[in-house]
Amino acid sequence: MNPPPTSYTEFHPRWYRSPVSAYWWLRSGTYLAFILREISSVFVAWAVVYLLLLVRAVSRGSGGYRDFLDLSANPGILFLNLVTLFFLAFHAVTWFNLAPQAMVVHAGGKRVPGVWIAASNYTMWAVATVVVVWIILG
Repeated sequence: MNPPPTSYTEFHPRWYRSPVSAYWWLRSGTYLAFILREISSVFVAWAVVYLLLLVRAVSRGSGGYRDFLDLSANPGILFLNLVTLFFLAFHAVTWFNLAPQAMVVHAGGKRVPGVWIAASNYTMWAVATVVVVWIILG
């Protein structure tokens, strides 16, 4: 036997949803850090584009490099690069702090503590910084 047809309700009742502000993420430091980390990816992209423009300028010779330096001396570009420096550091620090949750490393049959993973990231960052400073300053 066929089951009886189900009845159809033309209008579906609406569930109550409390209104949420567009600025909900400002209420908590954790949410704010998350949003800033996401925004920082735009500045990471700008840093890549700026580095590629530098490489192109150097490949064009001294005239192209001078044009790039003139562009870089623009106050707007200087401000953008200063903000980019802040966001790059913020991006690196937040991802280094998240690395222990993303990576599970075992050594000698035991799990490596998360503090060691984060510390190794910071150590390599410091070593890379020292190497770059040594190269620049000679």
